[in-house]
Amino acid sequence: MIGMLKGVVEAAGSDEAVIDVNGVGYLVSAGSRTLARLEPGAEVKLHIETYVREDAFKLFGFLDETDRAWFVHLQGVQGVGAKAAFAILDAVPVSEIANAVALGDKSTFARAKGVGPKLAGRIASELKDKPPPSGRSLSIGLAAHASVDASSTSPTASDAGASEREDAVSALLNLGYQESTARQAVAQVLRDQSEDAALGDVIRLALKELAP
Repeated sequence: MIGMLKGVVEAAGSDEAVIDVNGVGYLVSAGSRTLARLEPGAEVKLHIETYVREDAFKLFGFLDETDRAWFVHLQGVQGVGAKAAFAILDAVPVSEIANAVALGDKSTFARAKGVGPKLAGRIASELKDKPPPSGRSLSIGLAAHASVDASSTSPTASDAGASEREDAVSALLNLGYQESTARQAVAQVLRDQSEDAALGDVIRLALKELAP
């Protein structure tokens, strides 16, 4: 299985790109937001989800490990395939997806092209009480942008936001709150506040949300 590719963007199309890794061109499917950030000739590191079927071997690429994790998590819902998962990730940042899941907000998923009200409702309902995907721990902080040196180890915005969310939820769990309740409170705070709100402020406001 292939979990990561580090190479040079040979070409980028409307739904896939060719990544040259030491002279071998890997055909990688990706969402439009990812493809828009790939520049031919630029070095890139992609987190890869590999699908092996009897009649196909496909690679799906992501600049952020958090996006890859959500791509897999979303497909745990009946009726959500790779196409729908990409559509959701293209239409909604992962931070908003996490908020929508915690709050059971189907309207967020309905913003994605090809995701109708019925499927959006199913996603919101089935994922609401499930924890968000944790991703591959060894990959956290290693995602790279096409325009940035692929050896960079700075955490991406989505990874940093996910980490702050989990820290806030963990703090509430330590105070004795149920996980689903804690996630809903944190999601509501992050929806109302800017994503770069300080962790202490997120916890404080979440506690206000939970106050009787």
